[in-house]
Amino acid sequence: MILVLREDEEDGEDGSRPQPVLADLPRLVQESRDAGAEVELTDAVADPDALPAATARTAYRVVQEGLTNARKHAAGTRVRVALEGRPGDRLAIEIRNRLPAGPDAAPAIPGSGTGLVGLTERVRLVGGTLDHQAAGGEFRLRAWLPWPA
Repeated sequence: MILVLREDEEDGEDGSRPQPVLADLPRLVQESRDAGAEVELTDAVADPDALPAATARTAYRVVQEGLTNARKHAAGTRVRVALEGRPGDRLAIEIRNRLPAGPDAAPAIPGSGTGLVGLTERVRLVGGTLDHQAAGGEFRLRAWLPWPA
């Protein structure tokens, strides 16, 4: 698994297209909105261009997985994405959505259960931590990624 994640971190030297990074989040959020999701993005990241490339790719993947999971498991709920960080500290990412309620609350698209496992490994590869839980009627996905000065 680690080798697959590391291979995914390649930056396109072989002619493949570059992997998306933090700067690509507005496009990702817009794609989710275009697909019918209500997404609220709060971006309080100071100097995002200073984020190391591997961390920027990981941050993008965290948000991508959070939006995908919300669409699969809680379609029609608002998703809140918040990013905060600065060089010399860390990048914190939080994605929250209400849990579906009622007898028809089954996921719109069944999941494989491996997305968060792989994401946890990806976050660990850059020295970060990932937490996810259902609590208080909502699902929360949080990542903390180191950001050296």
